[in-house]
Amino acid sequence: MTQELIDLRNSIIEKRYADALAIVDELEGMSRQGILRNIQSFLRILLIHLIKNQIEQRLTNSWVASIRNSLVEIKKLNLKDNKKAHYINLDEWDTYIEDEIELAIRDASVEVMNGIYNEFQITEMVDRNQVREIGLQFLGLTYSHSVKELPAVIAELLTQLPGGEDWKLGRR
Repeated sequence: MTQELIDLRNSIIEKRYADALAIVDELEGMSRQGILRNIQSFLRILLIHLIKNQIEQRLTNSWVASIRNSLVEIKKLNLKDNKKAHYINLDEWDTYIEDEIELAIRDASVEVMNGIYNEFQITEMVDRNQVREIGLQFLGLTYSHSVKELPAVIAELLTQLPGGEDWKLGRR
């Protein structure tokens, strides 16, 4: 990106405004791609924990913290600087989930039941549609609640997952 900034500066100094605008467009594209990659990373973490919950039928404080953190970070990253538009609109998440779910399943195999199942076994065990639907429910919260409200709303939805009531009551 440093070279692009140097080129932009030189284009402006030399009054090559069309070149300068092309560089600005390129920089905007690079920025958008970086933000989308970060969002996808947090989405994968969310999916991994939803997969673990589905298979193990329980919640841990650590999983809850990861789910909450992923959603809060997605909320922050997804909102464009104008605070009115999103990088990923609510109706576009299916594509991103489809892109990430297979990697999430394979990554989850290391953690589910302390790694007793390999990625091939986990792949057969996961109900992808259920994970997708629950993921979409959680992602929907990021559009309708502030960062301040989000943790409490997430916690309430978590209590509806398998093992959620036990987690809420502190039972193991």
